[in-house]
Amino acid sequence: MFFSKRSSRTHDPYEALRFPEFRYFIGVKFIVTIAVQIEAVVVGWQLYDITKDPLSLGLIGLAEAFPAIGVALLAGNIADLVSRKRIVMIAYSVLFITAIILFAFSYRQAYFLEQFGVWPIFFAIFLSGLARGFNSPANFALMSQLVPKQAYLNSSTWNSSLWQIGAITGPTVGGFLYAYFNAATSYAVSAGLLLLAFILFAFIKNKPLPPILKKEALKERLLTGLRFVFRNQVILSAISLDLFAVLFGGAVALLPIFAAEILKVGPEGLGALRAAPAVGSAIMAIVLTQRAPMQHGGKVMLWSVLGFGASMIAFALSTNFYLSLFFLAISGAFDNISVVVRSTILQMLTPDHMRGRVSSVNQMFVGSSNEIGAFESGVTARLMGTVSSVVFGGCMTILVVLFTHLKAPALKTLNLLHLGKEQEA
Repeated sequence: MFFSKRSSRTHDPYEALRFPEFRYFIGVKFIVTIAVQIEAVVVGWQLYDITKDPLSLGLIGLAEAFPAIGVALLAGNIADLVSRKRIVMIAYSVLFITAIILFAFSYRQAYFLEQFGVWPIFFAIFLSGLARGFNSPANFALMSQLVPKQAYLNSSTWNSSLWQIGAITGPTVGGFLYAYFNAATSYAVSAGLLLLAFILFAFIKNKPLPPILKKEALKERLLTGLRFVFRNQVILSAISLDLFAVLFGGAVALLPIFAAEILKVGPEGLGALRAAPAVGSAIMAIVLTQRAPMQHGGKVMLWSVLGFGASMIAFALSTNFYLSLFFLAISGAFDNISVVVRSTILQMLTPDHMRGRVSSVNQMFVGSSNEIGAFESGVTARLMGTVSSVVFGGCMTILVVLFTHLKAPALKTLNLLHLGKEQEA
C-alpha cells in the first residue's frame, strides 16, 4: 500500500500540535492565508471587470512573481543570518500596506482609474510579491525550529492543512464580501486580519540562528543553496516536478473567466471555485495525518501530480458548475499530497545552517510557479481560448510526470521512512 499506517505506539497524528509555538505559527499562517486569498479573489474579479482581458489576469501573476524571484537568493541568505521572526514580521507589515493601497484604490476607484489606470493594483501586487519573497524562506526555516526532526512530516501535514483551510475560507469570504458589499470592504477586512496576524506572531519567541560553519563571500553564500539543490537528485526532481505541474496545469488565474462566461455563476460562484481545490486538499490533509505516504513517498508524488493534471483536463471540459467544483476539489487533493511530500523532503535533507537558502531556491522555482503559471494561462487563453489552454496545460503536466518517471530513479524509489531513520541516526 502507498499510504501506510504505523502503530499507535510510533505514530501520533497530533505530534506537532503538542508544541505551543507551532500552534501559534500555523494559527497565524491560517489568518494570513485568509487575508491573502480574500485579496486574490477580489483583485481577479475586479481587474477582469475593469479590463475584460484574460491577459490582465496573467499579468497579476507576473507582477507578483518577478519581485519574489528577484529577491529569493538574497532573502534565503538573510534568513540564515538574521532573526527569522523579525523577517516574517516585516513581511507581514508590507502585506498590510498592500491591503491599504488596494482599499484606497477601490474606495476612490473612479478617481484612480482616471489618473493612473489599473497601475495601483499592479503596484500593490508587486509589493506583496516582494514581501512573499522574503517571507517564504524565513517562514520555512523558522517552522523547522519549532518542532523536533521526528515531527517534520507531521508538521508539514498540519502546516499544509491549515493553509488549505484558510484557502477554503478566504475565497468564500472574499466572494461574499465583493458580491454583497464592495471591493473596498473586502480589502478592509483583509487589512484587519493581517494586523491581527502581526500581533499574534509576536508571541513566538526569537530562535537562535544556526552557527556559521565557514566564512564565505556573499556571492558564494548566494550560490550555495543552488548548488545543494542541483546536486541532490531527490530534491531537484521533487522541486522540478511541482514546478512544471503548477506552471502548466494550474487554472486559478482563469477562474474569473470560467465564473463569468462559461459557468455563469458570478463573484459568489468565483469564490466557491477558488475554494474548491482547498476543500479537496483539506480533506486529503486529514487523511495524511492518519496515513502518511512514508514508504513509497516518491511514487505517491508522481501519481498525485499525474492525477492533478488529469483532473484539470476534466475541469476544463466541464460545463456544469457542481461537476467543475468536484474536479477542482480532486485537483486540490492530489496537489496536497505532492506539497506534503516535497516539504518533508526539503526538511529532512536540508542542513540547519542552509535552510533559508535552500528554501529560497524552492521559492524561486515552486513558490513562484503559481504566478508564472498564471501568466502562462493568460497568454495561452488569449492565443487558443480559455478551455483549450487549460486542457493543454493538463496534458503538459502529464508529460512532465512521464519524463520525471524515466529520468529521476532516486525519486521513484524514495522511502521517507528510511530517510527519516537515516536522519535520526
